[in-house]
Amino acid sequence: MSRIPLGPLGGNNLGDYLREQRQSAKLSLRQLSELAGISNPYLSQIERGLKKPSAEILQQLAKGLEVSAESLYVRAGILDERHGHEAQPLDTRAVIGADPQLTARQKAALLDIYDSFVGAAEQAPRRSRARTTTSGTTRKSTRATTQGD
Repeated sequence: MSRIPLGPLGGNNLGDYLREQRQSAKLSLRQLSELAGISNPYLSQIERGLKKPSAEILQQLAKGLEVSAESLYVRAGILDERHGHEAQPLDTRAVIGADPQLTARQKAALLDIYDSFVGAAEQAPRRSRARTTTSGTTRKSTRATTQGD
């Protein structure tokens, strides 16, 4: 039985991209396979286009290579590449909720942090010069407080 490479997966050649990223990080196949927690032969097959990895494997490879998992998902054809303003915004709350690697407590903590950032971003244009400190007191500016010290 002959092994014919799958060719570009999802329109982009995932294997070539992974190899380029691995080589630019100065990692051997063995080193990346250890970092990602997958077998060396399996990684070799992915790079040669013989195997199409799951989203979970791509996520592990992204961590090992210190690249965006989304970029690997796009190259593998799991996600559509976003184009300018036409793309639908990412539903961060849904993504956090769907992540199988997070516990319910971790998801709740991330959602609380996310909500605090989004809430702060939405309120930023409406804020006055007065700011609330962590102790709950209000001060006009940082300079006014530090000048008296």
